[in-house]
Amino acid sequence: MSQTKKQQINENRPSVRFVTVASDREGQRIDNFLRTELKGIPKTLIYRILRKGEIRVNKKRIKPDYKLVTGDEVRIPPVRVPEQNDPAPVGKRLAVHLDEAILYESDALIIINKPSGLAVHVGSGIHNGLIEALRQIRPDARFLELVHRLDRDTSGCIMVAKKRSMLRHLHEALREKRVRKIYHALVFGKWPNRRQRINAPLLRDELRSGERVVRVHADGKDSITDFQVLRRFGDVATLVEAAPLTGRTHQIRVHSQFAGFPIIGDTKYASDTSNQQMRRLGLKRLMLHAAELQVVLPDGETLRVTADYDDEMKNAIDLLLKDPS
Repeated sequence: MSQTKKQQINENRPSVRFVTVASDREGQRIDNFLRTELKGIPKTLIYRILRKGEIRVNKKRIKPDYKLVTGDEVRIPPVRVPEQNDPAPVGKRLAVHLDEAILYESDALIIINKPSGLAVHVGSGIHNGLIEALRQIRPDARFLELVHRLDRDTSGCIMVAKKRSMLRHLHEALREKRVRKIYHALVFGKWPNRRQRINAPLLRDELRSGERVVRVHADGKDSITDFQVLRRFGDVATLVEAAPLTGRTHQIRVHSQFAGFPIIGDTKYASDTSNQQMRRLGLKRLMLHAAELQVVLPDGETLRVTADYDDEMKNAIDLLLKDPS
């Protein structure tokens, strides 16, 4: 091999890094710290290099639950980001759309009206997500992290922290149920009760096919959702407001199904026959929208943000108003 080619290979190889922990990251667990420093690296690989002692803090081996202290020196070994996880370049159309979808922005927080069909981050078979797109659009941003998640096909309010201190504040608020989230959903059928609380434990499960689903089960985690009817469209559909008091995966979707009124366009929890009928009418997406967020900011201000429906959801409601039969 020529000397030039060897030099090119050596230059492309990642090298050991030493990162000094800043004050705004004090108290963060080392595993979460590494997920930020090693973007795109699978969690399983992060925990593997932790177990093997390749990660050192102040030259010592540490466990995944070690909490960082200001001034700690973290040794990060050379780790290659898998090429298949690299986010695709953000197209101009998506960049403009996301910029126009910002509902609120301060020096510490962004709230975006996420479009349906955009995942919040890259994953298996997904080459771009909201957070990766934002990081490309704003390359000078020192810190951008998701505060919480929305399903890929759910639209509406999602929070992105621009500072570690805001991320910690909002995570604590979420744990203590001090963030009020309001969703709107179009469900099949005529929901009979104007107000209804669904209190049904949810258990995550995996089918033989490998598909992950959530179901109501006595061994599941406590899960509570308050529903309120906003508008009925004959016997065909109902627009409901859903306020989850807990934050389980697919909670609103499964609780709607459990009540007997699955969400229109839900390919996982609604019947294929019902969805096919709605698709023929032009209702194709999951009709679930994160309509409102309310949270108290670190300075004591109560922030309330609302997100308008996208064209697909507006058109679905207009269609049902014209012909509720």
